[in-house]
Amino acid sequence: MDMDATEGQSVASNLRFRRLRLTNWKNFREVDVAVHDRMFLLGANGSGKSNLLDAFRFLRDLASPSGGLNAALARRNGVDAIRCLAAPRDAEVGIDVDVEDEDGGSRWRYALSFGQDGQRRPCVQTERVSQDGRTILDRPDSGDRDNPAFAQQTHLEQISRSAAFHCLQGLFASIQPVDLLPQVVREPDGAVGGFRHRYGGRLVQDIGRTPPDERDVTLKRIEKALRIAIPHFESLGLARDNAGVPHLTAKSVHWRGSDTLQTEEQFSDGMLRLVGLLWTAMRSTGPLLVEEPELFLHPDVVRVLAQALDSAQLGRRRQLFVSTHSPSLMWDEGISLGETLLLLTDGEVAQATTAGSVEQVCLLVEGGSSVAEAAMPRTQPNGTWRLALFADDDC
Repeated sequence: MDMDATEGQSVASNLRFRRLRLTNWKNFREVDVAVHDRMFLLGANGSGKSNLLDAFRFLRDLASPSGGLNAALARRNGVDAIRCLAAPRDAEVGIDVDVEDEDGGSRWRYALSFGQDGQRRPCVQTERVSQDGRTILDRPDSGDRDNPAFAQQTHLEQISRSAAFHCLQGLFASIQPVDLLPQVVREPDGAVGGFRHRYGGRLVQDIGRTPPDERDVTLKRIEKALRIAIPHFESLGLARDNAGVPHLTAKSVHWRGSDTLQTEEQFSDGMLRLVGLLWTAMRSTGPLLVEEPELFLHPDVVRVLAQALDSAQLGRRRQLFVSTHSPSLMWDEGISLGETLLLLTDGEVAQATTAGSVEQVCLLVEGGSSVAEAAMPRTQPNGTWRLALFADDDC
């Protein structure tokens, strides 16, 4: 894709997702939910939190320079692996989003459905784009009918065909997943293919490539946060070894008075995780997808993490979509019921509903309960006490 990156980011930065609709997507038959500037996904293991966030990742993969429909599907093992198991074998899979200017101006809608042709190859069934109710794209069109091979690609991924809605392409491409695994950050060469990119294997390299002035300012801000969250922490920086490879460095106040610097290889899991979360939040130009940010962090840090990620954006107001199991995170009084999405399972099918649409949850919050107290029990598995006795024949 040849679209000017600066222009694309500038246009996309003014856009917000406002609604998400899914059809036959993984363990969801139907999803239709409002999307706020922040969205917190609560659900039991296997309820579909990662699957719902993956719909946004899929849009990113469609629009990214190295992506497109076939690449996005290949990363997910094809249409059959994406299609809901409860759907008919040849059912279409659909993703449909409403997007709005930050100032409440133009409203866009992008809708895509796809399936497989007679040779089981991926193909676009429908692709539609509208702006303020005016249709800009409606496929299949005459070109698709004249040449069935055109159905192998979306117009979104083709710069010559997406010029009329390049702002959507910019927004989708700017979506930033954040799912850092400390061991991958420490040993990126041990991670294979996309796992290296997805789980933070390029974090230190990306920090090293950032212009020094920007990098140093960002690291200084993260350093202030680490001094609060990590006992005895003193400073954070970046240095290069004899081969020119960048490494994060840190110094802590030690009882021996040692001035020895540690590199990311010696950082604790929680410290690496927090550095990665804050760096990405500060540097991102688009919506953030954060999976279980509480991992490796102390509950008192987790309790203010949503506010910290908001502050890290330095007033740019990127959208923040978070999946979590943490009551500590949901104790934050700033998180509203409208921002909280409950994922509930019924057999092999999941449902998504806002916590604010559940009367009992609303009554509990009105009575003084936190969102954690009111909403999280709705998502817990039944009879978890039996897990302690699962090996007992009489259990």
